Amino acid sequence: MTSQQPGFSIILPVLNEAARINEVIDHIRARNRAIASQIIVVDGDPSGGTISAVRDEGVVKIISVKGRARQMNSGASVASGDILLFLHADTLLPDHALATVATAMSDGRFVAGAFDLGIKSDRHIFRITEKYVFLRTRLTRVPFGDQAIFIRRSYFEKIGGYQDIPLMEDAEIMGRIKKRGDRICIIPAKVRTSPRRWEKEGILFCTFRNWTVQTLYALGVPPERLQKWYQEGGGTAT
Repeated sequence: MTSQQPGFSIILPVLNEAARINEVIDHIRARNRAIASQIIVVDGDPSGGTISAVRDEGVVKIISVKGRARQMNSGASVASGDILLFLHADTLLPDHALATVATAMSDGRFVAGAFDLGIKSDRHIFRITEKYVFLRTRLTRVPFGDQAIFIRRSYFEKIGGYQDIPLMEDAEIMGRIKKRGDRICIIPAKVRTSPRRWEKEGILFCTFRNWTVQTLYALGVPPERLQKWYQEGGGTAT
């Protein structure tokens, strides 16, 4: 892992995140100085509203067709790191996250992985959500995107990247890896994600809606049908 060939490419698919994009970039830089990394911000806004706010001149900034799967694939297409880490703009990595991932991936047993979920709120109900995600992840070995998924770049390219679907692209790719018989690592350190989507839509409604979408997807309902219901229910699927 050298400065010429970054060990990590951190890909942030964004849309209307100008207010917080520099916070997450600064957080990555400050807490992972020992590991070479490339940061790629992929804006789904054709006017580049988020990337125009980025202060860090070392960040790779590109515009992509809107859609989280498309944006992440676009970011991966220009990545130079050995490991791709896909990070939501409202999520902060744990301290020394890249060094921890590098250690976990060093012996070649794992092709992908993620962290545990943490939610930046003191409200007790979010501790219940965190415990549910902890148990779900251990039982299914299928982490979701808000847990900061990481994948070896060579493997990501081999399996064709994210499927071009409007939502559940994270569960789809993790499920595909699992079906191939390849190993997914769950690191027992928590990312810290914003509670904004729960607070905006209502905690109980948002939680019930998410569980329903996950269940219907697991039962085989196409993501295109789920997206319509998801958006009509007040959610956003980027």
